[in-house]
Amino acid sequence: MSQAASSFINIGERTNVTGSAMFKRLILEEDYETALEVAKQQVENGAQIIDINMDEAMLDSEAAMVRFLNLIASEPDISRVPIMIDSSKWSVIEAGLKCVQGKSVVNSISLKEGKEPFIAQAKLIKRYGAATLSWHLMKPVKLIPLSVNSIFVNVVMYFGR
Repeated sequence: MSQAASSFINIGERTNVTGSAMFKRLILEEDYETALEVAKQQVENGAQIIDINMDEAMLDSEAAMVRFLNLIASEPDISRVPIMIDSSKWSVIEAGLKCVQGKSVVNSISLKEGKEPFIAQAKLIKRYGAATLSWHLMKPVKLIPLSVNSIFVNVVMYFGR
């Protein structure tokens, strides 16, 4: 198997309120048991990482993230894979990092708030023993339909270091 093929990771994205209408409905209705089944199905179908996102205007994102991650921790069929904590809000990310057991990944941090906050967040992520994604645009994004923009994803792995 080639290096490129062996490093491919399947990420389960169905536990994301911004990307799944069904999952969003379950979380807004506080049907966390059925929402856990969505995560379990992702793992059963080959997901090697589960992406969790609770960014929704009608939701207390931080509380929903904590509640869902605590429930996942009690489910060995789900918690055996790493969790990707996905949020545009640092408070939600940090709340999630405090809940996860084992290895996790943060999706993502950026320089949009400045260099100092970026470095501070990266250091905290490392302290929690997590990895992070950091997006870097390699050329300006053009809003042209069907165009392909070069986007480079830098995965910073801090596991075990």
